[in-house]
Amino acid sequence: MQEGSYHHGNLRSALLQRAEAVLAGAGVAGISLRGLARDVGVSHAAPTRHFRDRQALLDALVLDGFTDLGQRMRAAAGGPGPVERRLTELGRAYVGFATERAALLGLMFAAKHEEPVGEELHRLGHTCLEITAELIAEAQQVGVVRPGDPVRLAQVAFSAAHGLATLAVGGLLDDTPVDEATDLVLETVLAGLRNPR
Repeated sequence: MQEGSYHHGNLRSALLQRAEAVLAGAGVAGISLRGLARDVGVSHAAPTRHFRDRQALLDALVLDGFTDLGQRMRAAAGGPGPVERRLTELGRAYVGFATERAALLGLMFAAKHEEPVGEELHRLGHTCLEITAELIAEAQQVGVVRPGDPVRLAQVAFSAAHGLATLAVGGLLDDTPVDEATDLVLETVLAGLRNPR
């Protein structure tokens, strides 16, 4: 990003966008406020107007990531169509985020396990599981998903989607397209969740 390539007032956004790009290419160790300032074409002191230090920038990056992921999943869960279709779209939303923003997702999960975890991060970090559990509970009410603790069933479904995303990001799906693998995993998960009545 060259000097003047961001509009006045969105330096914070430009820094976060560049930080995510650096994270994807060089990892957390490659991120510095001075380096980001140079990359976006501002003085080395300019980032401190938005982030007191490097950790504050990383925290903001994580919070933005969880916010985006939560919005994608909530949109999928609340979309049109029957509950089974929305469960599938929910899984696709997660895998899509996880493969598009893999480096950020890694940082997000690492931050969730650090001490102390801030209240906002704790809340946002649990949003995805809550959305999944809510939709599973809805599916149970209409008899589509078998009885059981919706949170535990959500954990199982979530782990399958996360595992698939991990394989995809690691290049371990060989020649299988991610979309095709996603559909198969979600079809299998839904078959396991289905009410056997």
